[in-house]
Amino acid sequence: MAVTAALGVVVVTGIGRFLGAHVAARLAADERVGRVVGLDPNELTPEVAAMLTDVEHVRADAGSANTVLADLGAEVVVHLALVTAAEPQHGGRAAMKEQNVIGTMQLLAACQQAPRLRKLVMRSSTAAYGASFRDPAVFTEDTEPRQVPRGGFARDILDVEGYLRGFRRRRPDVSATVLRFAPFIGSTAATTLTRYFAQPIVPTVLGRDPRLQFVHIDDALEVLHRSVVEDHPGTYNVAGAGVLALSQAIRRAGRVALPVFEPGLSAAATLAGGLRVGRYGLDQLDLFVHGRVVDTTKLINEYGYEPRTTAVAFDDFIRGNADRALMTAERLATAEQIILDGIRRVRAAAQEQP
Repeated sequence: MAVTAALGVVVVTGIGRFLGAHVAARLAADERVGRVVGLDPNELTPEVAAMLTDVEHVRADAGSANTVLADLGAEVVVHLALVTAAEPQHGGRAAMKEQNVIGTMQLLAACQQAPRLRKLVMRSSTAAYGASFRDPAVFTEDTEPRQVPRGGFARDILDVEGYLRGFRRRRPDVSATVLRFAPFIGSTAATTLTRYFAQPIVPTVLGRDPRLQFVHIDDALEVLHRSVVEDHPGTYNVAGAGVLALSQAIRRAGRVALPVFEPGLSAAATLAGGLRVGRYGLDQLDLFVHGRVVDTTKLINEYGYEPRTTAVAFDDFIRGNADRALMTAERLATAEQIILDGIRRVRAAAQEQP
């Protein structure tokens, strides 16, 4: 482990969201960090603002980062302002790509011109590996996706990491860390997957029981924090050891699984929407079919830190959602009707085929 010298100005993007806000707050409380500035184009909610009393908020997006980084004399940039299609503030696929890909391009261009910059830490995702039947049992950091992922977020991650490789070649003096996080879980996490498992009924794909891997949100925050105050250049998988089959996770959560049978997984998406579980894109649906498991040996050896296991992290999520309502007759009837409608559509389509 290499400890970074005292840091001057640390810039964190995306402080209006859970991850960015908590990372900025932790850094502001660290005596090794001199000044924390958060970039976010939106006004902070009262809850977030109360958390970030020691963080300077600059209302700017990545397009304005060139001027901001130069004026601040930033030494470290922590890029957390990536969005998924399932986030409620998201405005569609075009807006997501604009923020993820174009925004990151603009930020990296600003970083390239920042003379005092010495470290860049970027949030990535294990979605970079995709999810398909061609995948290996376990992904390492050197594994290439066997096919281009169908989901927009996964494709954005591949583009973003590609631009970062170009940045590394242009600024070899800057220590760059890429953290490929497994899906977040925990009692305080609020994501597509936590909403999925928190519902009394959970749609699944008939005949599939994928292996899933999670990382506890507190472990994700710890790894991000260490990436800033210590030197860990490179790309790392960040996940809890072990796996849970989807069926195991549903049983542990005390929920009811409702298998859906329909080509293309559209019935699962329809079920999610009909039950007001949330929005699911191809990234999530492919994960529910194929699963994804990564190796974290490189992270543990480099950081000297081992995240809690996937099972322990999931159990913490269960404790935090123990008071959720169980299945009601109305919800069950709605789910059954959606499934029956999906089966009828499949049969009708099959009969129409020559």
